[in-house]
Amino acid sequence: MSKFKDFLARKNVVISGKRYGIDALGAMAQGLFCSLLIGTILNTLGKQLGLAALVTVGGYASAMSGAAMAVAIGYALQAPPLVLFSLVTVGYAANALGSTTLDGGSGAGGPLAVLFIAIIATELGKLVSKETKIDILVTPLVTILVGVGLSAWWAPAIGTAASAVGDFVEWATVLQPFWMGILVSVVIGIALTLPISSAAICAAIGLTGLAGGAAVAGCCANMVGFAVLSFRENRWGGLVSQGLGTSMLQMGNIVRNPRIWLPAIFTSAITGPLATCVFHFQMNDPAGGVASGMGTCGMVGPIGVYAGWVNDVALGAKAAITAMDWVAMALICFLLPAVLTWAFGLVLRRVGWIREGDLTLS
Repeated sequence: MSKFKDFLARKNVVISGKRYGIDALGAMAQGLFCSLLIGTILNTLGKQLGLAALVTVGGYASAMSGAAMAVAIGYALQAPPLVLFSLVTVGYAANALGSTTLDGGSGAGGPLAVLFIAIIATELGKLVSKETKIDILVTPLVTILVGVGLSAWWAPAIGTAASAVGDFVEWATVLQPFWMGILVSVVIGIALTLPISSAAICAAIGLTGLAGGAAVAGCCANMVGFAVLSFRENRWGGLVSQGLGTSMLQMGNIVRNPRIWLPAIFTSAITGPLATCVFHFQMNDPAGGVASGMGTCGMVGPIGVYAGWVNDVALGAKAAITAMDWVAMALICFLLPAVLTWAFGLVLRRVGWIREGDLTLS
């Protein structure tokens, strides 16, 4: 047993929740952002501006989402070059097959299938890497055959399961928009700030529609909320880095004083049901659920909502983009997160739960 542990250590195979649930998942979200999400943004801009070249480039970027996710995961797991390059094929296969269901329908499990299968293919590829004199053949063959084989075996089932979870959340949100609006908004907002990937979670279950709108509300409550809440400590640099970057920057401060998170959580519990019950705010981005978990990071959340409006109009599901749509976006994504989080923070500062310097970014 000790020899096997030594072998795993030599091969840099570290079986841990952090490596797979945080490092790999976070990297997958970056791969998804650099392919499918950027592709959708370019496609939307191209259609709105009448630039066919942007639509073409966007299509190429979106088509490479599976490969990009798998390579990102391999990079996070410190895969050697031959394994890393072989993951292009693995990711493409896993994403394509995970985007179908067992009965041949359309599934939402592409990103989730890529996550599981790319991790296994990477680790097995690392185990055989440089163990033979024909490494140039053995390592790619093992990585690709394992990855594609598992994709054919598991990915459609993963797609079916992910679609079922996503459909259930969306159904429950339509059935109980108030309570599910709170639940989805708070949970996804928390996931956004934790060192895990809310975008990957939303993409994995295809979180769209009314539930996707609640997720956007929760993410914006955390990003815009922390940016405004910590303005007195971090000024304009902190406003930009958290409001357009990530609220994850506050995790070190949250560990030291968890109460600083309460204003953003309280805000998400308010904006979530407002999004679902009052404004019927939906995320119907053609890219799927990934934008639901991005918030104002690079303005991806609002851009995704807008792309959904454009797509709905094109499909005839929506007559036109109205002034109320823009009002809802302004309130849910920007104004309410800023005002409510600041107000809650003011109360907590006065009672001593948030102290001077608690929100300072190092």
